[in-house]
Amino acid sequence: MSQSIHATVQPFDTFNGQQIYRFSLVNAHGVTVSALSLGATLYEILLPSGDNLVLNYHHSADYLANPFYVCMGIGRTGGRIGNGEFPMNGKTIHVPVNEGSTTLHGGPHGFNSQLWDGEISTKNGEPEIVFRHLQKSSEDGFPGDLDAEIHYQLSDDDVVRISFVGRSNADTVFNPTLHTYFNLGNNETIKRHTLQINSTEHLAFDDKKVPTGELIEVADTPFDFQKATTLGTAIARMQDTAEKGFDDLFKVTPDDNNRIATLTDPISGHAVDVLSKRNGLVVFTANSFTHDNMNFKRSNGTGQPYEGVALEAQTLPDATKHTGFGNIVLTAGDTSVSTIGYRLHY
Repeated sequence: MSQSIHATVQPFDTFNGQQIYRFSLVNAHGVTVSALSLGATLYEILLPSGDNLVLNYHHSADYLANPFYVCMGIGRTGGRIGNGEFPMNGKTIHVPVNEGSTTLHGGPHGFNSQLWDGEISTKNGEPEIVFRHLQKSSEDGFPGDLDAEIHYQLSDDDVVRISFVGRSNADTVFNPTLHTYFNLGNNETIKRHTLQINSTEHLAFDDKKVPTGELIEVADTPFDFQKATTLGTAIARMQDTAEKGFDDLFKVTPDDNNRIATLTDPISGHAVDVLSKRNGLVVFTANSFTHDNMNFKRSNGTGQPYEGVALEAQTLPDATKHTGFGNIVLTAGDTSVSTIGYRLHY
């Protein structure tokens, strides 16, 4: 089979004395997807025009210099675990906290902080990027040593697929995601983008942004994205909240093609369909971005609120505490595979 996807590997820079590599895939249309070995980070989705659809930095150190997990791999679990503890197999499991009393995005030694072993492999006759890391219990405090893989694929019909594979030697939790920040156009913010989500409910949070287990109807609220809604209009309706925007979890229902949401920039004509079989989507409109430690390439070394919007597909978080949130327990010896897709339109 002749390959239509072209793959390259090149040094990116160094971090703490370690070489960081950039792995890239290019399809027949000239779309490029690149990822970095630090954090298995999505570095770019470049259109043939040269427009990058995601936020990125000049240097790998920039990714860990701020708390926003920009386009990094997230695990073992996306979202917040209240009080750094969760029930599993009739026991209460305690894990390290990294946000007050909360464990956020896998804790202080999650996927994003790891240097992954990367290679170009082949699947169905086409190259793919494969990152591997043994996430040891002694390292991140979760049960079991987890063999983790993150696969990046690009098709000639302009779909980016990121697959998360986990196998553990003890029962553990596994709910990974990619913390992808999109800005589909050339505007400074995403306020003129529109967002549609297949969701009738969002999660209620306590004062630490931990799910209470309650679901809230989105109808007739700023959270209603059932029809394509301009983000700036929705953000304006959130200005009386502490967040002044969205940092929220929507319970989603995939359609027949596993599409859960569509982000569109009407000005450039670029759009992304988010594809997932899981029931959750985080929407974070970068309300708290600042000028400090936000060395973005697109804004010449500074950041600002609403510069991007993070769309993170996952199972609803802290799920072992809440009936109906989904199963995130990975049984020892089993293999879990979750895939997030981005279908590009340009």
